[in-house]
Amino acid sequence: MTWAQRAARLAAASLLTIALAGCGGEASLAPEKTGNGENTIKLAEFPDRPYWGDTHLHTDNSIDAFGFGLRLGPEDALRFARGEAVTATTGGKAQLDRPLDFLVIADHSDGMGATRRLYDASRWYVKWVIRDETVLRWYDLMHEGPEGSQRAIAELITAAANGTLPEAFSDPEKAREGTEDLWNTQLGLLDRYNEPGVFTAFAGFEWTLMPDGNNLHRVVMFRDGSDRTRQTLPLAGIDGKVEQLWDYMEAYEKDTGGKVLAIPHNSNLSNGLMFEMTQADGSPMTAAYAKRRAAAEPVVEATQIKGDSETHPFLSPNDEMAGFGVKGWELGNLPLTAQSSPEMYAGNYVRSALLRGLSLEAQLGVNPYAFGLIGSTDSHTALSTGNEDNFFGKHTGNEPAYKDRAMQPQNLGTRQGRFGWHYLAGGYAAAWARGNTRAEIFDAFRRREVYATTGPRMTVRIFGGFDFSDKDWSGDWVRAGYTRGVPMGGELTDQGSAPTFLISALKDPDGANLDRVQVVKGWLDASGAMREKVYDVVWSDMAKRPRTAKGLTPVGDTVNRKDATYTNTIGAGELRAAWTDPDYAKGQRAFYYVRVLEIPTPRWTLFDAVRFGFQLTGEALKDAVAQERAYTSPIWLKPQGGKVQGKGTT
Repeated sequence: MTWAQRAARLAAASLLTIALAGCGGEASLAPEKTGNGENTIKLAEFPDRPYWGDTHLHTDNSIDAFGFGLRLGPEDALRFARGEAVTATTGGKAQLDRPLDFLVIADHSDGMGATRRLYDASRWYVKWVIRDETVLRWYDLMHEGPEGSQRAIAELITAAANGTLPEAFSDPEKAREGTEDLWNTQLGLLDRYNEPGVFTAFAGFEWTLMPDGNNLHRVVMFRDGSDRTRQTLPLAGIDGKVEQLWDYMEAYEKDTGGKVLAIPHNSNLSNGLMFEMTQADGSPMTAAYAKRRAAAEPVVEATQIKGDSETHPFLSPNDEMAGFGVKGWELGNLPLTAQSSPEMYAGNYVRSALLRGLSLEAQLGVNPYAFGLIGSTDSHTALSTGNEDNFFGKHTGNEPAYKDRAMQPQNLGTRQGRFGWHYLAGGYAAAWARGNTRAEIFDAFRRREVYATTGPRMTVRIFGGFDFSDKDWSGDWVRAGYTRGVPMGGELTDQGSAPTFLISALKDPDGANLDRVQVVKGWLDASGAMREKVYDVVWSDMAKRPRTAKGLTPVGDTVNRKDATYTNTIGAGELRAAWTDPDYAKGQRAFYYVRVLEIPTPRWTLFDAVRFGFQLTGEALKDAVAQERAYTSPIWLKPQGGKVQGKGTT
């Protein structure tokens, strides 16, 4: 199945759920409990630790995941995330060495469970009740094995793209029945696996808006248990508009009293559309539109398997660390039906979006892009693996069972040089919360007290204020941060003096040492132009690693390419600093976020090369070692009374 065909998959999906809705699948299960049980959990006074999770995981209920051959469902995904061992679709034991704290199963809302239901139906039903030779052919192919299944899905999606789907695939009421049955079953599972204080299971789905193949997907995440989420169904998105998603979310909150948010992802594949300076229809941005977007989408998935969306070397030429996870993914949109050009990049990447948000806020009084940052996997294996040494692939055709997966572009007919080694091992979301419950973690997302990592679980914290200093480290600096300043995701009002930030970073206890901590600042200058600068704030072995005209002296590299190992003989276990902005100007509208870099470590491709005994070549060899990282949500600095340096009033 090509990625061009994949672009059309959801059009097929909404029809495929069809008359097959009653052909198979599970009956609805009543949950064993409907309450969250959160009132039994003792909460900390302040958020006391980062809780680790994945908000973007697919199971066999996603039409593409099942089409690729996935045979693990939501319960397998929940068990795995909680730390239990499961058997991967392609065989072999899979288990996290450290369980996750929370999970959002985010199957595609269009055609949810459709391919699985066709597969589960009896051949007699397909032949004598549906009575369509094409559908019967797809059914038989799907039962031949993974390769046959992929051919069937490729044909189905091609038929949808060409408008030649069989007549059986046309009953929207049957489609609704199938989705409702599956949704209610899954909500029951989530309530049973949700264990406040131990593991949090969130309801959610992926809304897959993709005009002309340009990725505008969002993950929708609910705060509530099934007593509220059973009152809605996942919203189809393939032919929708983003305003329809916001309408759906606002209606859900009004009708149920619940809460919901949306998380854009893979802006790097949107061909400039994710973070436009206009409204979605091209008309001028309005304050009302900006306010709706900011309210509905408080966080953005900045890194995942399909590339890193922080920034691009073209946009940030003075940032020597700007190229991480970019190679291959900047070529075009999701199905590669249109190539990207540099003028599109500012609408593709998070740092530029944050800058655009400042500019729009100066004009409108509202910032549509005042979002926090998280990472997640977007795995289509039902296995939420975000580590380089435990990467189970993007989909079942890319699992470790395929020894050449690092060098092969999926064997699905796509352009060479984009898939394979270009896949990142994933990402995780960290939420600073007072306890492991739906309410606490969701509310951390809502207030943007979250951060992204490319997989490692380093502990990163930032507070902004106007009277912090190194003396605060000797006392209760966390209390000081909350009482005299704001955490990541917060806002400061200009007091006429430069802000100071308390920044703390601890290495992943099971991972690599830290290279450096950086602050990324974006601001509007006196003329209203958007500016950015990256500051090296604190780094390991500072006395031995001076700044030079070319930048900070590199930390070094201990990776052994022959056996995919490294040593923590360089770097630091902890880095912290009280940093004051040296380029502050009164009235400046700005944001600040922290980027933490590890020392160089092997990528999954190098682990594969050693495990299977082959040689990486070309670009894959050059990219076999990387510096993994974390990105915090920003802290914003706003001028008093809406006055902007050099721009009058907003």
